[in-house]
Amino acid sequence: MPYRTNAELPSAIRSHLPEHGQDIYRETFNFAYAANAGDAEREKHAHMIAWAQVKRSYAKTGEQWVPKRQASS
Repeated sequence: MPYRTNAELPSAIRSHLPEHGQDIYRETFNFAYAANAGDAEREKHAHMIAWAQVKRSYAKTGEQWVPKRQASS
């Protein structure tokens, strides 16, 4: 099920990722979900792809996700 807004994302996503990270997750999830229309596990795969995309821009520092350019500081 595609997400129209960040408010529709699962609470675990909303409570852990900053707004921009949520944007990345939502947009990537929606794209992957549509692209894998014939896949029986498309929702699971779309979530995996969305997390992978978030991890390209963000790193978890303790309990907080921060942009990678700040994670190394």
